[in-house]
Amino acid sequence: MIKFTAKGDFKKTSDFLKALKEKKQYQVLEKYAQKGVDALREATPKRTGLTSESWSYEIKQDSKSITISWLNTNFHEGVPIALVIQYGHGLKQGGYIKGRDYINPAMRPIFDELADMVWKEVTSL
Repeated sequence: MIKFTAKGDFKKTSDFLKALKEKKQYQVLEKYAQKGVDALREATPKRTGLTSESWSYEIKQDSKSITISWLNTNFHEGVPIALVIQYGHGLKQGGYIKGRDYINPAMRPIFDELADMVWKEVTSL
């Protein structure tokens, strides 16, 4: 007869493996976040280039979710220029400049690729 006795638990090992898994997931999200920045920079109209070079991302994680936000820091008198280009804006003289939808077409392939990657990961479990 063979008898095996162990004291304690595997909490440290489990915590270590969980941290490795989360780090890998975070790195994957960083990859797609950067792809989004690159796509937005490429798609943004470049009259001066300031708006296209002002894209960045932020990843936030809480206990239930992870969120990627793409940010543009080019503001003029408090107005986000990236959104003015996207949605259009009124003029002081009463006219209107129509927006140009450049964000959605730029991000669609990134979202599709990310969704495919997540689906493959979920279905492989």
